[in-house]
Amino acid sequence: MTENTFPVYKVDVIVTFYRTEVLTGQEAKVFNKSDLTPTPKPESVRRLYMRILQLLYRFRPECHYMVPLLENIQYPAFHELPTSIMSVYLRMCQFLPMCYVYDFALNDLLAPKAKKTLVVLSGIMNFLHFRKMRMDGILEHQARFRADMDRLQACTKNIKQAEEKIAILTTVPAEQQAEHKELAAAISDLNTTTVHEYQEVNRMNDTIAERKTAIAERTQKLAQLKVNITTMKEDISKIKSQIVESPEELKSQMEKMRESLKNIKNSIEDSDERLVELQNKVQGVSQSDAEIQLMHSLLQDLKSSMNNTKQWQEEVQELVVLYEKQKKELKNLGMEESQLKRALGMKLDKESKQQIRRQKMKENKELHVQDVLGQCDHVHQKREEMAEQIQEVSRETTQLKSKMQSLRDACCKETEKAQALYESLLSSLEELHKSIIKQIADLNMDMSNVSTNF
Repeated sequence: MTENTFPVYKVDVIVTFYRTEVLTGQEAKVFNKSDLTPTPKPESVRRLYMRILQLLYRFRPECHYMVPLLENIQYPAFHELPTSIMSVYLRMCQFLPMCYVYDFALNDLLAPKAKKTLVVLSGIMNFLHFRKMRMDGILEHQARFRADMDRLQACTKNIKQAEEKIAILTTVPAEQQAEHKELAAAISDLNTTTVHEYQEVNRMNDTIAERKTAIAERTQKLAQLKVNITTMKEDISKIKSQIVESPEELKSQMEKMRESLKNIKNSIEDSDERLVELQNKVQGVSQSDAEIQLMHSLLQDLKSSMNNTKQWQEEVQELVVLYEKQKKELKNLGMEESQLKRALGMKLDKESKQQIRRQKMKENKELHVQDVLGQCDHVHQKREEMAEQIQEVSRETTQLKSKMQSLRDACCKETEKAQALYESLLSSLEELHKSIIKQIADLNMDMSNVSTNF
């Protein structure tokens, strides 16, 4: 016992631990330090070992006293005490090696010693601490497992919803399949027509460019002709001023000039007609450009829809990857679940202990509730008495208030009378003051007269 792998606790620590963690009810109240030191009581030590076995293996204390009813055993009632001691001894011998206590003997139950019992109890206490730690870890692991299972269920639901959405998006309904086919054929026709129209537009643009160059050359020629005509007119005016020709030559020249003007007018009309034709062609090209822009917008819409479908396909691939990852997590969680099922037995032991404690707590609560109800009745009676006293006090206060009101009314009347007397006295004093001032003024006048006479 000198090479223990656990500390030997003090008696007070052991007593408080077993009173709070192992024993319940009246047994916890009765269990004291005197049961272990200086000489341990065999009955209390046996009872404590029975409760420890009940906590760990659900082996109730009544089961230790059960004697097999055989024909060869006479008077089985005499065998109840030794059978209980031997059953406790055998089960403690099986349990204590897990607590690193290997020298437990029968004498430790019949006539236990203080040091040996403290060592055994401290070893069991160390084991119970370790058991509590592992139970807390298992409970945390179970909580995490439940949270992971909830997440997995939510992920599976989301995956199913995503698969349903993908199926809805990828599959065309029967009602719209004909429209889908028509739209696909129309889109293919539009693509072909747009290609042909782009080619025709390019051709038209080339022809328009050629015609614009021709029109620019003709406009330049017309401008030169106009300039030449103006110069010719100026020359004619100068020549007319300088030379006087015969009328026949003038007529011949005028005719030539008229023919040239007619030719110029005809060329201008032809160019105007060609300009009108070119303007009509340009208008047709602008209309074709508008149609091409509409087709281009439709093609852009189709491209956006194709991009959306590509994005949906990418999302589907991501969801498939997530589904595979979650399958792997499911396998891991299944392994953890198999481990946790093994730990559930230990949890059930603790739950049975908690149920026993709850029953005892309920009984204590019922007793406490009955005491509280008796106190509530007593308080209710006192409350009724206080209510009667309060009513009497309220009556007295109403009477006092009425007296105070009457006194206030009387005081108001007396103050009004005093105010009237005060005002009358003030008026009389003012009149006296005025009369005194007049008399003083008269006396001053008389004194001035007397002084003048003297």
